[in-house]
Amino acid sequence: MSKTEEHKYKFIDLFAGCGGLSEGFYRMGFKALAHVEIDHFACESLRTRMRYYHYDNADEAVIEHDITADDIIERIDSVIKGEQPDIIIGGPPCQAYSTAGRVRDKEGMAHDSRNYLFESYQRILEKYRPKFFVFENVTGLLSAKVNGEYIFPKVIKALGKEYKVIDNPSILVHNTCNYGVPQVRKRVIIMGVRKDIDNKDVLELYNDVIKTHFDPEMPENDRMGLKPYVTVKQALGDLPPVEPGCDASTFEFNYSCDNEFLQRIGKRGIHPLMDHICRKHNLKDRERFREMIKHNWTFGQLRRAMPEYEHENPRVFDNSYVVQWWNLPSKTILAHIHKDGFQFIHPDLKQARTFTVREAARIQSFPDDFVFEGSRGNKFKQIGNAVPPLFAEALAKSIKKNLDDITL
Repeated sequence: MSKTEEHKYKFIDLFAGCGGLSEGFYRMGFKALAHVEIDHFACESLRTRMRYYHYDNADEAVIEHDITADDIIERIDSVIKGEQPDIIIGGPPCQAYSTAGRVRDKEGMAHDSRNYLFESYQRILEKYRPKFFVFENVTGLLSAKVNGEYIFPKVIKALGKEYKVIDNPSILVHNTCNYGVPQVRKRVIIMGVRKDIDNKDVLELYNDVIKTHFDPEMPENDRMGLKPYVTVKQALGDLPPVEPGCDASTFEFNYSCDNEFLQRIGKRGIHPLMDHICRKHNLKDRERFREMIKHNWTFGQLRRAMPEYEHENPRVFDNSYVVQWWNLPSKTILAHIHKDGFQFIHPDLKQARTFTVREAARIQSFPDDFVFEGSRGNKFKQIGNAVPPLFAEALAKSIKKNLDDITL
């Protein structure tokens, strides 16, 4: 092992999903000690990616287990074999905190066991006492209540027991669009610095997460020095057309990588194009897609202007079908994409279809060589639940800079 390898910063990833957050840390040279994840196919994706990065212990290092189990620390111990993590990263499943989840559940997710998964994060954090941590979640965490009490102060109190943390939402909320991701996706990022590290303030970690792009909502006077947001066209425009129900994946795709975003997630030249697979759609839906694209309409506008396209299902609403426009970033990719994909309609009139797995992955900024394991539905679910890797990379850059400050 080289001296550089020896001094590589080390992380443990909790609630790892398929590895979007890990990917950002891999890209910044961090070494993974362990991933904890309960979903089988997400674990398979994690293992495949570890092998891509030349880990020879992928089968053991991805711990496919319930994080609330009594033996979880014992299992982590057996994998990391005494190595000390510099940072713990991860975010508990967000459905219990998401606004959509609370709307769908008649009890507002008040009895969902996932409300308290942050306690498992805290337990592992306090066991291994890394220098820093990164905790990611949906903005709904800020307003979620359990039995009439806000959950956010409980999360801050738990994580702040041995770590310096901040509870100011204006500092905690980040839009991934500001970091080169072709998607408007707002997330809460809670970072912490261990209290005995005197020469490091937690605010420095946030100050070093550097915005590079402005977003569509940003006032003109705040855009100075920032690049324009990455559009759907820049993210997907080079991909070959595909018909609904078809697979346009190929072992020999000519990647032009003709913009900065594509250069960050791909390699110029002939390489495989994976998972460019589209769902089947019925003729009526394809007509709906075409009319929305042709007139630049929302689904609500379509239903009112052309009542013949009203949906027979009364549970279909104005935002049930959404076109993602060429000249804008995409809306937030959701785990719900594994059910139907209608909120992610491709903007090309000729194709009249929803996003493929690879297109959803690109909108999340996954590298084109990232392999997702499982069925098409499994892949969509993993992508929708993930942290965008380019945003994770911005977080990892800050963590690396601040670890350098206290270790050099």
